[in-house]
Amino acid sequence: MTKAMGKQAEVQKQIPFGNDKQEKQEEQKGERLQKILAAAGVASRRKAEEIILAGRVQVNGKVVMELGTKHDAARDHIRVDGKLLKGPEKQRYYLLNKPRGYVTTADDPQKRATVMDLMMKPKAGPHGDRVRLYPVGRLDYLSEGLLLMTNDGELANKLSKAAAGVEKTYLVKVSGVPEGAGLEQIRRGIVIDRGRLDEVRAGRRDRIVTAPARVELVRGGDNPWYEVTLTEGRNRQLRKMFEEIGHHVEKIRRIGYGALRLDVPPGEFRELTPGEVMALGRAAAGKKVVPKKRTPEFAQLKAPGMKKRRQL
Repeated sequence: MTKAMGKQAEVQKQIPFGNDKQEKQEEQKGERLQKILAAAGVASRRKAEEIILAGRVQVNGKVVMELGTKHDAARDHIRVDGKLLKGPEKQRYYLLNKPRGYVTTADDPQKRATVMDLMMKPKAGPHGDRVRLYPVGRLDYLSEGLLLMTNDGELANKLSKAAAGVEKTYLVKVSGVPEGAGLEQIRRGIVIDRGRLDEVRAGRRDRIVTAPARVELVRGGDNPWYEVTLTEGRNRQLRKMFEEIGHHVEKIRRIGYGALRLDVPPGEFRELTPGEVMALGRAAAGKKVVPKKRTPEFAQLKAPGMKKRRQL
């Protein structure tokens, strides 16, 4: 009898350990807490980490202040500042025609107009306006054209990685006529300064070679326009490339991103079709995608005479 009691006690001791292990395994199968918060539209992943570290998040009644813990959004009760999460937002995808004079960021410390101001207009589509959108990549303050806006962080990260090689096409106006040898340098890959211009001016120069690019003359003249297609998106890359061959870039308009082409007026946007979203996913996976043969009006240069008539 003593032996039987001893075996029973041993079994009872083992049960909690087995449950703990099972709970840990189930926990590891979930998603990181900051990713769950971001998917629910609470904040970006970086901001979500700050919220967790501040002790503002509860999971099943317990405050979680450790980064990287995994949970199940469908099963666990997750609260932020006492408010229960309602689950992930519906994923939405927009094509925006960014005008010059807007900053590609969600919030600008200098209080300049941002692309988020343009997205405040009522949106068509099945999900309404109750989602937090953010830009995919960047167009600088003086550049214009096609900018993707989404709340799909996973796709945005894949598209932004240079390894994906997603083609981005631009119309570029330069000051003066570049020599053929200089344009050939850009086509093959040219050495430019890496990083932001303020870092370069501070003496922290780091030189890199750009990936090969396609360059085609669109309109000649004293200040010609070129169509340039890149597979990477380094900081102010187009401006740096042409500066290396001695020419200042006057205007930049992005007209293509993967299979997408700019087809809405400046300051306007539209929701992508399921087929267009699928094509973006293929491009992010490094697969070839082909744009439509017909070039939309807003992806073309206007005839010189049209601008003169308007000025009259």
